[in-house]
Amino acid sequence: MLLAAGVLALGVGASAAVFALLDATLLRSLPFPQASRIAVLGRLYEGDLGPISPHEYQFLQRMDGVTALGLIRPGSVANIAASGEPRQVPVTYMDRGLLAALDVRPVLGRNFSETEDRPNGPAAVMLSYGLWQHSYGADKNIVGRTMQVEGRPTTIVGVLPQAFDAVSDPGGIALPQALPPASRDFNRNGHVAIARLAAGVSMASVGAQADARERTMYRDMSMGGNWKQPWFGAGSLKAALYRGERPMLLLFVASAALVLLIVLVNLTNLMLLRTLSRSHDAAVRSALGAPLLRLLLPAVAEGLLIGMLGAVLGMLLALFGLHFLQPFIPTQWPNQWLHGGRIEIGARLWVMAFAVGLFGALLTAALGLWRSRGKIGVDELREGGRSGLGARSGRLGRALVVIQVALAVTLLCSAGAIAHGLFTASRVQLGFDSDHVTTFELVPVKAHYPDADSVQILAQRMTQRLRAMPGVTEAAVTTNLPASDSLYGQFNNGMKTPDGKQFEAQLHGVGSGFFRVFSIALEQGRVFGRDDIHGGEPVAVVSRALADRYYDGHAIGKTVLVEVSNGPDLPVRIVGVVADTYQRGPLQAMQPMVYLPLAQMPPTTMDIFLGLEPLRFALRGHGNPADWRADVEQALAEVAPGQPIAHLSSMRSIVEQTTANARLSMLMVGLFASLSLALAVAGMYAVMAVAVAARGREFGVRTALGASPSRMTRLVLRGGMVQIGIGLILGVAMALGASRIIASLPMAVAMSAIGRIGTFDPMALLGVCGVLALSGLLACLLPALRAGRVQPMSVLRGD
Repeated sequence: MLLAAGVLALGVGASAAVFALLDATLLRSLPFPQASRIAVLGRLYEGDLGPISPHEYQFLQRMDGVTALGLIRPGSVANIAASGEPRQVPVTYMDRGLLAALDVRPVLGRNFSETEDRPNGPAAVMLSYGLWQHSYGADKNIVGRTMQVEGRPTTIVGVLPQAFDAVSDPGGIALPQALPPASRDFNRNGHVAIARLAAGVSMASVGAQADARERTMYRDMSMGGNWKQPWFGAGSLKAALYRGERPMLLLFVASAALVLLIVLVNLTNLMLLRTLSRSHDAAVRSALGAPLLRLLLPAVAEGLLIGMLGAVLGMLLALFGLHFLQPFIPTQWPNQWLHGGRIEIGARLWVMAFAVGLFGALLTAALGLWRSRGKIGVDELREGGRSGLGARSGRLGRALVVIQVALAVTLLCSAGAIAHGLFTASRVQLGFDSDHVTTFELVPVKAHYPDADSVQILAQRMTQRLRAMPGVTEAAVTTNLPASDSLYGQFNNGMKTPDGKQFEAQLHGVGSGFFRVFSIALEQGRVFGRDDIHGGEPVAVVSRALADRYYDGHAIGKTVLVEVSNGPDLPVRIVGVVADTYQRGPLQAMQPMVYLPLAQMPPTTMDIFLGLEPLRFALRGHGNPADWRADVEQALAEVAPGQPIAHLSSMRSIVEQTTANARLSMLMVGLFASLSLALAVAGMYAVMAVAVAARGREFGVRTALGASPSRMTRLVLRGGMVQIGIGLILGVAMALGASRIIASLPMAVAMSAIGRIGTFDPMALLGVCGVLALSGLLACLLPALRAGRVQPMSVLRGD
């Protein structure tokens, strides 16, 4: 009974832990009224909804079936000062229609007015709930006061509800989007259109309207007349928020479901064979007039006890497992507005655990009821007295062993293929060195640094001062770090080759020491030097992937045209090729990159950068980043008094956050694979042990008739290995089908593109089959040896 309860606990614990992850992300409703009616409208990128430009957004107004429409752009940062030292906080830009689309109201104050949501309108700001709570002590008289936002006096008009954190960065502020009535801004740059649909209106119909309107707009501009597929569409807000985590979580759910299925097969094997071993006694009792309920009560009571004990033990395992997994869970997975971003086990999980336990008990009782029918009772009287286990009972037990082995092969092969790819990916060099590098962010206060030239002067002076710090061997400034876990930690820009090829690449503006700070290898040409300044010849350094893909590996001296917003393309000469880097980690496909000297960044592009991202400074040297804060702040006070910094941390910690998904995936897949292997071995051993014990009378008779111990051992081994062999064959077929499903997952597609996961892994398949065959042999060996040692007189004495 303890073995059965332990097996059930493993399945319940694994399922509860995964369900807790799922509940904290995909299952939990968004904290908005009728959240299922909130849609995201945007441009389609390979089936996923992407951002939308302000110009495109204007053509979505007053759509049929849409009761409210708003625009939001999260992910930026701003400098604020009210009481105490200036600091950086996240900022979300929104128009006044957004709160109506989400159907939320400010906790205090009001929404932005029409005049505030216009260019050059009155300066207004709304505080996030967390900022109001922690920085202003939940002061209810905060509305109407003034705070400095980018050096400009700004009136606090309201406090946003906590639910707003679901679509923005917590702990920040919200500023008006302030779009002009006829915006010509085609840059998407993280803008998201959110619509509230009327009751009964489908996402598909609204998406079709959006696509039709945008097609008409582009057609009137003599663009896009030959579109064959929809370019714009609609989808749920919840799916848009968790589209990155969804494939991985569903993979975990599928693995946990297979583990739970193996557990239930094990439990059914143990309980059924235990019931069947007593079937002869039950048949005799039934023949003597015992009612059916009386016959089933012992099995039902035993099953309920095992179910309850397994559920309690399983939940304790789940609590321990989540505590163990918490450091590996990416911070963006849990809903940040709930429980402080931690995964918790609630009442629903306890109900699920006990439901699984009771299901196992009821399944056992149902099988017992099926086995206790009158005809089978006669069979047991006729067969059980001679063999101890009826022929039908034996066939059912063998079928359950085959099913268990097949499920174990499926799960282990799938886990093996994924784990092999994840392990290979974890050993991939990211293309740069993060050791002994410290970074921090700086957002130039707009009132003091109003244009790109003043920002570049600040960056140059700050870099020179940082290089003079004790212990610093090199320092540099960049618009983007070579790795980032942030959705907005990269900037894609349109590019063209002189022969007309158009593509997008990540655009980085970097200082002269950038490649030395991060030890990014130079493969051809040169990197930027002191002569690559404003007014000099525009030059660029490109990644190896870009050089190979668009210049056939010969990019030095060639020209690349950089698209500039509201201006002509900028031709730049390629002077160097550097190694590729994985900015979003090894699970994301590598993207081509173009590096420009920060001093030569086009002013309009630099303005777009500064509207989205802070400047990043990186220092190479020895020491703890926390110990450098005082020196960095002193350097900043000398160069730019009153300018705050944020997120001073080691580059290694940023890399760890970037690769968190890969590490969690490998850990979870390894745990599920280990569980399924342990359960398969335990199940096979338990089934064979109970089956041998139930056939003790048969073995005693065979031995009494002259069968040798070695023959009895071979008989049991042969029977067990035949069942395992059939299970392996079925499992291989199921694993081949599962590999096709796994290969279609976005994570696997990205990894396949860089040679990590294929549709089939023969080494994993051979390894799994070998391990299971050996495990099955060992599981059968002890019961087989026990069968060979059966004493005929001790068995036959019971007749």
